[in-house]
Amino acid sequence: ADTVCEAARDGARLAEAIERARSVLGPDDVLPGVADVVTEVQVEAVFDDGSRLAVVTDPIGGGLGERGPGALLPGPGRTGPEAAVRMAVTNTATVPVSVTSHFHFFEANPRLDFDRSTAYGMRLAVPAGSSVRFGPGETVEVGLLPFGGERIAIGFAGLVDGPLDAPGAKEEALRRAAACGYLGAAR
Repeated sequence: ADTVCEAARDGARLAEAIERARSVLGPDDVLPGVADVVTEVQVEAVFDDGSRLAVVTDPIGGGLGERGPGALLPGPGRTGPEAAVRMAVTNTATVPVSVTSHFHFFEANPRLDFDRSTAYGMRLAVPAGSSVRFGPGETVEVGLLPFGGERIAIGFAGLVDGPLDAPGAKEEALRRAAACGYLGAAR
């Protein structure tokens, strides 16, 4: 601030006063991070042609920018979870079918044709909250990954209602699916 006022009293123009102010401090003259916090200094100074507001942007210079204190540094981008299994799924229905990210894929629409035994205990390998759409007659390759946690499936299509890994649960679910006409259950 003093440098701007002194420059104004010496007869300097506004732009020159601002440049002088920028040369007073450098990043080595202040604590780390200060240059990122102090992004501008405003000084009201009396110049030969009247009172002016001098706005000194980046008064210290040499800040850390995106890596300054308190900055949010995103990690490497990910498109979704890594699939443990990949399989082709064909929609034999005459209407589109969508399956959401955390639906027990084994119990997905009965008109979807795929290896249900392999899909038992699995969900789509897509980001949470998203879904995959299968158009009528369309075959789509999807990635699946196992459910985590306690691995309990309740309420989906009713083919499994309890622990996925209980003795005989998979065989009983496959029997129910075949009895209800689910494609791919009898493979």
